[in-house]
Amino acid sequence: MTVTGPRRGRPGHNLDSLLDVAVAAFNERGYEATSMEELAARLGVTKSAIYHHVPSKVELLRLAVDRALDALFAVTREPGATTGPAIDRLEHVVRGSVRVLAAELPFVTLLLRLRGNSAVEDTALQRRREFDRIVTDLVRAAEAEGDVRPDVDPAVTSRLLFGAVNSLTEWYRPGGGLTPDDLADALVATTFTGLRARPGAGR
Repeated sequence: MTVTGPRRGRPGHNLDSLLDVAVAAFNERGYEATSMEELAARLGVTKSAIYHHVPSKVELLRLAVDRALDALFAVTREPGATTGPAIDRLEHVVRGSVRVLAAELPFVTLLLRLRGNSAVEDTALQRRREFDRIVTDLVRAAEAEGDVRPDVDPAVTSRLLFGAVNSLTEWYRPGGGLTPDDLADALVATTFTGLRARPGAGR
């Protein structure tokens, strides 16, 4: 059974609010250590009320990580990521990924903690690797166009860029004074300075 959207249930609780509570619990206690009983207690409902929305805890995990991944892949399909010089498309994807992280912080945090302990986690990790390949291809294209320094392997550059993006989950808190755009500006300013080819280098 696949759940594709909120369904009518107990007043005050829908699939979105259930996901918010479940993801908070998964991040605090770990997915395996979180029971449906605990989720029901946090929501103040019975387990049967949860099963009205989803068939299992696994489905909650799948919906949660897909929410983060779908948002990241949506960035790669935006016009800024598909047209223009590769270096500009790369910057667009980095900026968009920062915005996704800020908007979906608990969901991205959960995604980054997956270790492949189930079929759902394996599928999510495969999608993460696909996203990594898109970014690596952009770095490679920017290098071919002469805009990225050629002395660093594109896969390494990609990992370094998104290592910086992903590290934001450790300290960034929405509403703390930095807007997502401020955060993206700062990250791009610090990382792209070293990434860009020096004028005349390698040409």
